[in-house]
Amino acid sequence: MEKLLDIFNKFVHEDWFTTLVGAVIICAVTFVVCRITVAFMRRVLNKTSLLPSSSIFINLVRAAVWIVGVAVMLSVCFNVNVSAMITGLGVVGIAISLGFQDTLSNLIGGLQVSVSRSVEPGDNIRMGPSGVSGVVQDVAWRYTTIVDSSGNEINIPNSVMTSTAVVKLSPPSSVSINMVVTTDSERLTAAAHHIEDAAEKAVARVSKIKKAPKVSFSAITDRGFQGSLSFTIADASKASAATDAAIRAIAPYVHNHFPEEAPAPDASTEHNPTTP
Repeated sequence: MEKLLDIFNKFVHEDWFTTLVGAVIICAVTFVVCRITVAFMRRVLNKTSLLPSSSIFINLVRAAVWIVGVAVMLSVCFNVNVSAMITGLGVVGIAISLGFQDTLSNLIGGLQVSVSRSVEPGDNIRMGPSGVSGVVQDVAWRYTTIVDSSGNEINIPNSVMTSTAVVKLSPPSSVSINMVVTTDSERLTAAAHHIEDAAEKAVARVSKIKKAPKVSFSAITDRGFQGSLSFTIADASKASAATDAAIRAIAPYVHNHFPEEAPAPDASTEHNPTTP
């Protein structure tokens, strides 16, 4: 019993209450400093173009603040030699790192893709052989989260992101419609203007337009002039509806006869004699 009391007295000394209060105060200050630092970091990431707004940077800053706060608490309140403790944990740290190889590789992979800006939130990507595609939502310390066209969240390990070919696709809000215009060459420019105007009016009823519809031609084929209609909308979720509206609007203009022209006479009635 006396041995237990001696052990207890070693941990709980006369000024135990002061020590406890000091530890609580340091933890509270660390919490406040962490909140302020994280908020400042978020603003910096949102305003600067040097780094993407990935949460991996936020998590690293949060971890760094808490490590410093805990080190100060151990040193001030419990008289722990933090430097000696870190030195002593060197060998143990190597053993721990060997046991957490996957975690470390994902952390390093997340830093690589974020710092190099090869992948960042908002990118529309497709992964190599797997064919998984979607919009990047976040790059965290372990996973990169993407959302596919069906709204499903997919977590991809960061180590896979650095070891697999990643194809950057056009933003989901950017729409490109392939078409063949069959008008004659003299009216090609007029046809392009008609198509752009019709598409702009139709798409504007679906979503706000960020980049007006533009027609560009790429080849001359036996069927006509091959080209595409491209535009960008503000709401990516309405890309399908905007595409449908644009196709319906431009359909009459990809043929020889435009809506404002009188239709050609029907061959079946052109030669019918007028009945008295």
